[in-house]
Amino acid sequence: MFNNNDRESTAPVDVGETYEVTIEDIAREGDGIARVEGFVVFVPQTQVGDTVNIKITRVLRKFAFGEKDE
Repeated sequence: MFNNNDRESTAPVDVGETYEVTIEDIAREGDGIARVEGFVVFVPQTQVGDTVNIKITRVLRKFAFGEKDE
């Protein structure tokens, strides 16, 4: 049986959902950092201050990844 230990049911985002977010910071790897209800989402190809629509691509226990949804 499949058990996805990376996923925590309390994450306020799900894969495939879209959000409008503002990039608040930049991670060491260069990805933008946004927050949805305090939950960190890494968004590549963004800069601090950008307001973008994103689509969630992966959700882990403490953070998620999204991509610009244009």
